[in-house]
Amino acid sequence: PDVVKEAVFLATATRVTPFMTALNESQRMALLADPTFTEAKNLDGGKKGLSCARSIALISYRTFDGYNFTQSEDDEDCMFADKAASYQRYQGKKLSDRFDAYSYWYLTKTLDSMNVGRGRGGVDNALSTIKSSCHVISIDSDVLFPPKHGKATAVALGKARYHELSSLYGHDGFLIENEHLCHILRPVVDKALS
Repeated sequence: PDVVKEAVFLATATRVTPFMTALNESQRMALLADPTFTEAKNLDGGKKGLSCARSIALISYRTFDGYNFTQSEDDEDCMFADKAASYQRYQGKKLSDRFDAYSYWYLTKTLDSMNVGRGRGGVDNALSTIKSSCHVISIDSDVLFPPKHGKATAVALGKARYHELSSLYGHDGFLIENEHLCHILRPVVDKALS
């Protein structure tokens, strides 16, 4: 509390879940399927694999309803639905144009090692040592970090305030629902700055 007055846990968890590890491994498999990744000649290797990996990840960041809302075809009689496919390709290329596949590989491995309780007597014990005023924010449609994990984190923290953001957009709701998130965070920031 002498350094951090207010802490916010936003759309996160205290340790990796098997679901997250499965998603990360699927992304690594996509990277390995790109022969330029395994050649490792330069940082441009694995671009196609990275594009595919991003597409896999993106599905877990969003929701069924969110895709239906944003990616439904305009023409109900179209022969082949392509709007969502085009979106996936676009997002994959967008990331692969600005990021390298090798860093992405290590980021997924790092996520697979996430466990705040490791070496600290377990998650509950580790969280009980935090003395700052804490706020835990979950998103009701987040499949990566479901609200039940946020609620458990808030309980383990003791005096934390729990907030749940309603969003059609799953995990990415924290990037999209700016107005709702600001409504929650503004008092927290104001208090921390006072």
